[in-house]
Amino acid sequence: MSENPLILVTNDDGIFADGILALKEALDPLGEVVVVAPDSEKSAVGHAITISDPLRVIEVERNGQFFGYGVNGTPADCVKLAVKALLKQKPALVASGINRGPNTGINAIYSGTVSAATEAAFMGIPSFAISITSFEKVDLSFAQKIARNIGEKLLREGLPPQTTLNINIPPGDENTIKGIRITRQGKGVFDEFFDKRVDPNNRVYYWLTGKKMILESENDVDDVAVRNNYVAITPLQFDLTHYELIDKLKTWNLEGDNRQDGKGTDT
Repeated sequence: MSENPLILVTNDDGIFADGILALKEALDPLGEVVVVAPDSEKSAVGHAITISDPLRVIEVERNGQFFGYGVNGTPADCVKLAVKALLKQKPALVASGINRGPNTGINAIYSGTVSAATEAAFMGIPSFAISITSFEKVDLSFAQKIARNIGEKLLREGLPPQTTLNINIPPGDENTIKGIRITRQGKGVFDEFFDKRVDPNNRVYYWLTGKKMILESENDVDDVAVRNNYVAITPLQFDLTHYELIDKLKTWNLEGDNRQDGKGTDT
């Protein structure tokens, strides 16, 4: 680890969120921290990137001082743009958060916070995403401590290629949170429905809502750990191949019986 490593901080709640300020403050002792984040909230945009519109960058001040760069794009855009255009060198670490709301179970697929960390992993940079599992305004000091500890470990130890850490922290402090569990991504999903409403101009619109359904009870599941008041740290990779199905698919004769060259599906 260099004496003053370059650290990129981003999020999906926007550059003016409380969580990103807390994350920057937590990581400042570890190196040179640069903030590049969406200029407005981009929650649940997943791993979307912008290819048909220009990306614009503004300098942002907070508390009367330069804080970072706001981008009119997604969290993944912010990481790409920072690494390829804005930063003087490739960062040694990318940290995304501190997100408001859980990113456990299937939520990790939709999360812009997690996707920013994933984009860094794709680019060969150790990274982590960190979330508080509450939408209320809560004390972030314990989450800051976790972020600093994880950041220090990653700067020293690194991660395997194409891997990131997804951290979910229950609201609370050192006196109420029971500890840390290394977990797997659960299968918890939302039971969703659309609330049909009418605006003042008598036009119908729909608002997505729902309730989280936790489908497992094992202690090594992220949702279960958080529900039991543990910090859940899940190593994520994004090879989506269903390997067990490959051999079966090869037996399906997917090219049909009409091929004249006598060749079947490649094996």
